Amino acid sequence: MKVLIVGANGTLGKAVAAELGARHNVVGASRSSGDVHVDLRDAASVETMFRELGQVDAVICAAGKVPFAPLAELNEAKYLEGLQDKLLGQIRLVSAGTPHVRDGGSFTLITGILTEQPILSGAVASTVNGAVEAFVRAAAIELPRGIRINVVSPTVLTEAMHAYAPYFRGFEPVSAARAAMAFARSVEGRQTGQVYKIW
Repeated sequence: MKVLIVGANGTLGKAVAAELGARHNVVGASRSSGDVHVDLRDAASVETMFRELGQVDAVICAAGKVPFAPLAELNEAKYLEGLQDKLLGQIRLVSAGTPHVRDGGSFTLITGILTEQPILSGAVASTVNGAVEAFVRAAAIELPRGIRINVVSPTVLTEAMHAYAPYFRGFEPVSAARAAMAFARSVEGRQTGQVYKIW
């Protein structure tokens, strides 16, 4: 299969590429490096990427930024930052990518444990993750030509604890390689509308 991985140069993206690259043709995309460039915040950038790539069998998103700040310090601009990147960015991938995904292909998006287990300063992440998961469930019943869509929801990654440990006290991290297996399950399986929780 030809598998597009957006965020392929990140910690999780590299693990996903390693897992799937042994069996499939992986194409990496990110803002500044990779086989193709894309900015999820820009609809035109997403559309251009798909035009350049042509047909693909699977689209994976392992990217999406959200700000972390105490609730009292959050304003509309901070919420919009997360909405534009992690929520609308992934919706743009599905919207622009559907015509380029082969019959029976798939999309696999990314959320995280904060959908269900919020932390201090994580209101934007929880809000955005919940919206992405709702979108996946809704899109699963309407995507054409047998195209499937799922979402992977990992807890904090072991490799990221040096940066995120203060936010995730008491959480048991998982390795990027373990989280990557859920992306393989989505791509190579047959389920749709699922949230694969890796925690």
